[in-house]
Amino acid sequence: PATPSLDPIAIERLNLMNMAKLSIKGLIESALNLGRTLDSDYAPLQQFFVVMEHCLKHGLKTKKTFLGQNKSFWGALELVEKLTPEAGEITASVKDLPGLKTPLGRGRAWLRLALMQKKLSDYMKTIINRKDLLSEFYEPNALMMEEEGAVIAGLLVGLNVIDANLCMKGEDLDSQVGVIDFSMYLKDGGHSSKSAEGDGQITAILDQKNYVEELNRHLSASVNNLQAKVDALEKSNTKLTEELAVANNRIITLQEDVERVKEESSYQLESRKASPDVEKELEVQIGMKQEMEMSMKMLEKDVCEKQDALVELRQQLEDLRAINQQLLHKTQSSDAGSKQKSETISRLDEKINQMTGTVKQMEAR
Repeated sequence: PATPSLDPIAIERLNLMNMAKLSIKGLIESALNLGRTLDSDYAPLQQFFVVMEHCLKHGLKTKKTFLGQNKSFWGALELVEKLTPEAGEITASVKDLPGLKTPLGRGRAWLRLALMQKKLSDYMKTIINRKDLLSEFYEPNALMMEEEGAVIAGLLVGLNVIDANLCMKGEDLDSQVGVIDFSMYLKDGGHSSKSAEGDGQITAILDQKNYVEELNRHLSASVNNLQAKVDALEKSNTKLTEELAVANNRIITLQEDVERVKEESSYQLESRKASPDVEKELEVQIGMKQEMEMSMKMLEKDVCEKQDALVELRQQLEDLRAINQQLLHKTQSSDAGSKQKSETISRLDEKINQMTGTVKQMEAR
């Protein structure tokens, strides 16, 4: 029977996944044997970035621009910033790097920064899980849209055991040609046995690393929970302190009210004790008031009588003055005066003076 032909695109995905496995495995083995921080000139690291670049380019949709057609995985990597805010630092650093002019160069720089932060696996898993967003940049049968992409993202976790310090200033990331060097992965037969021995060591190291990371995550979660509890207790303590201050002020106010009520009660008690004496004094005052009213009525009656007598005396005085004026007028008009009339006039004047004095004395009274 005829052997069914495989899908060429599926074969491409499988080949890229196998190359990614070899590249990641070789990088981890060589880095552990080297025992130091990796730099940009380290060949296995350079080949790893080339393989990752080929994986990210597989099945990219062609974008039409003013300068023509363009294929770049930078747009897909920019999705990470939207899905994971902490990745914004890498994106900002890439945009600030001098000399980067193309999306390809920015994508290569992003891969290097993510590896140094040991976040490459997490970020790749983030975008692979959002195929609804990736579909804008990749064809449906692209590696990033299929199972092979998820496998590669899982393999990238192993790279967290290595440390890398990559200086990208002065490195031409825009125009580098990424060619896979297969000679690095085509070793003699003895290599397979060494690789088998190394696999056990790598697996043990990865297990330890995963355990430590899991423990660290649990500890971080515990710290966050404890910090939240501390914050809640501090807020509760502050609230209780404020309530205590209000209660103390209320107690002081109530104590002042109690003292005032005691003073008022004492005053009322003393007033009640002194009320009999007050009543007696009041009766005496009422009696004196009645006597004064009687005296006032008698004085008013006496004054009225004196006023009537005074009016009569004034009337008599007016009459005497009128007579005196008449007599004086007759005396002046007469050529000869009578001595007797003069004496009479004198006596009348004296009498008038006496009556005037009497009137003044009565008015003075």
